[in-house]
Amino acid sequence: MTERADETVLVTGASSGIGAATVRRVAADGAEIALLARSEDRLRELADEVAADHGVETHVVPADVRDSAAVAAAVESTVETLGPLSGVVVNAGLARGSDVEAMTDDEFLTTQRVNTEGAFYTAREALPALRETAGNIVFIGSFAGKYPRPFNPVYAATKWWVRGFAMSLAAQVGDDDIGVTVVNPSEVRTEFESADGTPFEEVFEEGEVTEPEEVADAVAFALSQEPPTTVNELDVYRRDKFGHF
Repeated sequence: MTERADETVLVTGASSGIGAATVRRVAADGAEIALLARSEDRLRELADEVAADHGVETHVVPADVRDSAAVAAAVESTVETLGPLSGVVVNAGLARGSDVEAMTDDEFLTTQRVNTEGAFYTAREALPALRETAGNIVFIGSFAGKYPRPFNPVYAATKWWVRGFAMSLAAQVGDDDIGVTVVNPSEVRTEFESADGTPFEEVFEEGEVTEPEEVADAVAFALSQEPPTTVNELDVYRRDKFGHF
């Protein structure tokens, strides 16, 4: 593991799944952690856990990434509470509905706003802080953001957007020594719902697909990069993924 003493990392969607695994992984490296999600109780429980296990400072920020003012306040309070921000993990995301013809306006707008607007607001507010530290921002993309997906094209389109935004952002801020990485998992055993609404952690048995801790390892590797180097993109797929394309 990489030593991260005196570093501060903000993780969105931190209350479960890849976000929670990333919090545990980066805290184990010694970083101070800001945890952002809507579920305050779950955030506080996780924050207490990693503080006790690893002796790191934590900062709980209950917020909805669709609320630009709340995201701005979260970044500001993180820097005020924990110090200079060296890493941000843009993880908050969800999927609603599946079939385009049956998708409701609410399902479409919720998926669109959380996955794209949330990523934009988080990046926009974090960039000035990351510029001060030559830090890294890591976006959680998806296999669905690189290849056509027959179920839930709307979710897939938001992940194509996230990937395109991240790549172009890297071009814009690379001269400022800000590292930008996209980590693309395929199926991960989390609470994330499959096309029929069943959580992936129930669809797949342990050992069948990627675990959230494995994605967190990739995120931690990206966060460890120092100027002039960055990791542009990391794909974390189950080994038989292309056999089921």
